Amino acid sequence: MPLYEHVFLARQDLSQAQVDALATAATEIVESNAGKVTKTETWGLRSLAYKIQKNRKAHFVMLNIDAPAGVVAELERQTSINEDVIRYMTVRVEEHEAGPSVMMRKNERDRSRRREREGE
Repeated sequence: MPLYEHVFLARQDLSQAQVDALATAATEIVESNAGKVTKTETWGLRSLAYKIQKNRKAHFVMLNIDAPAGVVAELERQTSINEDVIRYMTVRVEEHEAGPSVMMRKNERDRSRRREREGE
């Protein structure tokens, strides 16, 4: 089956539990249509380059999906209907990245640099 990366941005005023519920709902859509989500990453609340629907920040979530194209079309349809999601993008990939994504590695690198600065 084809492999996809699906990233969506949720409104800034949502709690982390609500963002997790959105990710769970997306996973259920994929799994109920004979696909599977191999990895879910929450990148946290991050600043946007420009305002989107009056939001300066958004919660970023990435899903690695292994599913037929019809499943992805249904996921995108359901995501576009949801008022809590302000942007989404799905990209077909040759293979999923093993281990944490670039964004997760960047977050860890930034945290370790902050700890080093505080220790000095």
